[in-house]
Amino acid sequence: MTAVDSDPIDRLNDFVRRMNAPDRDLSNEVIRPKDAATLILIDRSGRFPKVLLGKRHDRHTFMPGKFVFPGGRVDPTDKAMPVASPLDPHAERRLMQRFHKASPMRARALALAAVRETFEETGLLLGRRAEAAKAPAGVWTEFARRKILPDLRDIRFIGRAITPPGRVRRFDTRFFTVDASAIADRVEGVTGPDAELVELVWMPLTEVKQLDMAAVTGVMLEELDTRIADGFAHDLPVPFYRVIRGSFVRELL
Repeated sequence: MTAVDSDPIDRLNDFVRRMNAPDRDLSNEVIRPKDAATLILIDRSGRFPKVLLGKRHDRHTFMPGKFVFPGGRVDPTDKAMPVASPLDPHAERRLMQRFHKASPMRARALALAAVRETFEETGLLLGRRAEAAKAPAGVWTEFARRKILPDLRDIRFIGRAITPPGRVRRFDTRFFTVDASAIADRVEGVTGPDAELVELVWMPLTEVKQLDMAAVTGVMLEELDTRIADGFAHDLPVPFYRVIRGSFVRELL
């Protein structure tokens, strides 16, 4: 059973209409979007799938108090982290579409950024037990210390969205999902009143719409729900949301 109670395509088209609403503030200087990645952890062990979201601190200037998926900008170290298994070929190919100077290494770095950001914001280490030959300096050393290698084989690429021109911050965000069984270890105390995320919640897809979240977060949950209903295969087309000639559009990669 899925979370939707109406035609999902109608709701996705409604998202596009809302993003084209005239009252949005798009008056800032146009800047180039930064490559970013987000990961949706999903637990499908029960009757209804659950997803992990974190609540941002109310003092943040960017999306204060909103519920979000772990994620952030790609770091130069991400492309240097060894992996237990590579990306599925379908995911790799779609990640390289409409991507300036695309390469398998850059595609892999996007997925690894989602894994790293998830650890930084939640304390969850995703992957499998294995020796890391040469982990790059920084956050990835904790993976090596705990003998965990990211395993990209089961990570699914489910969506991409570019912040419209004229926003204060712009990101070219790739949305990934992976099953909660990918959690290999965890570090306690990462979330809390003084952290970027003050709390984490596992929320059923049937109830998640009640949370305060950004429009793009909600629409990616719709995409995930539709994807599960369609079989959750790697070869399903990937939606790409962006502005073309002044209008926000949804196309498929």
